[in-house]
Amino acid sequence: MNILDIIEDKKNKKELLKEEIEFFVKNYTEGEITDYQAAALIMAICINGMTQDEILTLTIAMANSGDVLDLSDISENIVDKHSTGGVGDKITLIVMPIIASLGIPVAKMSGRGLGITGGTADKLEAIPGYNVNIKIDEFKKNIKDIGISLIAQTLNLAPADKKIYALRDTISCTNSVPLIASSIMSKKIASGANAIVLDVTCGKGAFMPTKESAKKLAKMMTLIGKWAKRKTVCVLTNMDEPLGYSVGNTLEVVEAVKALKGEMSEDVKEVALNLSTQMMILSGKYSNVSECKKKILEVINNGKAYEKFKELVKKQGGDVSYIENLEKFEKAPIITPVLSEKDGYVEELDAGKVGKAGLELGIGRKKEDEKIDFRVGLTFDKKIGDKVKKGEILAYVHSNSSKKADECVKSILEAYKIGSKKNTKKNIIEII
Repeated sequence: MNILDIIEDKKNKKELLKEEIEFFVKNYTEGEITDYQAAALIMAICINGMTQDEILTLTIAMANSGDVLDLSDISENIVDKHSTGGVGDKITLIVMPIIASLGIPVAKMSGRGLGITGGTADKLEAIPGYNVNIKIDEFKKNIKDIGISLIAQTLNLAPADKKIYALRDTISCTNSVPLIASSIMSKKIASGANAIVLDVTCGKGAFMPTKESAKKLAKMMTLIGKWAKRKTVCVLTNMDEPLGYSVGNTLEVVEAVKALKGEMSEDVKEVALNLSTQMMILSGKYSNVSECKKKILEVINNGKAYEKFKELVKKQGGDVSYIENLEKFEKAPIITPVLSEKDGYVEELDAGKVGKAGLELGIGRKKEDEKIDFRVGLTFDKKIGDKVKKGEILAYVHSNSSKKADECVKSILEAYKIGSKKNTKKNIIEII
């Protein structure tokens, strides 16, 4: 068996055998298959797709490519949450401390930015000192001690996915259902949680542009979850416009901290409440939706969720003084307003265009080893449904150069559509 034959088979739309998929995963993880050979196979999968059996085999092979955690000694119900990616998606930073403050243990292995979508691991690293690369023993100890730990994908947990994930980002293969489903679920299976809530984003700023494609992905992931004996729920959320009022690593951390203290936009509130509710129900401790939402608002209003986030930051080496005083975060040297060119209502704020503009600013990576500038990003004063006047501020560009700022202002103006209709947006589309 060799990789060239496997590439040829998938190139010709043949279904790969279980042994072929396992051969690829094992040998790519061990460095016997080169990046350019793996890239050829990944591209063929992206173009030609995979059958249900192929996806299940790929998922399990990636999950078993390293350690598979057993967290049953901590709790019989450990809950995890994952997003398929979006623009301005800082929900993990809000939801996980909420759930932990309610006495439900949460364990999350987070990804980095992929294409135009942000990564939770990158956002956490914007907090000075926060260590996302702690050892597994420490990860488990943190869950035991404070009920929460958020880390990056380690070398020992689903290492095959880590390599494939990074490669996908650099060869424009980020929007493939088989590759997304297997990537997410391999991490979830390996990281030890037995209850998983998946935020499946759809729209202009998501890998799944339509409700139909998002449902297809959601059904595949719930099927994998069922096969792996993990309680799995998918919540389809709208990503036509950026989530919340900020895009960018430091800016999103600041917004998340404010949200934990009760200051959050309506779209963030709706998504956070619904995902938190599903996590609470899967934990087995709650069954009533209204009761769940009441409890969530309680721990926000009494400060317990905020204190839990501070506890997490401190436990993983972060400087808590930045959370207590958000002004300490370093700001971008150039902050430029984006001014409306006409009167009307914001009919559209294209999250895809915003994501691409942010990528040019340095929010994410175009190459695997590219360095992120945590300071840069975008903040929005006006979103869908808001009334604006000519010359009024729509948004701010936070940049490290005048040239990038000027280019980004043009891009953001193109992302806005100002017209006569006062549109509304449904944030929660469906629960599967």
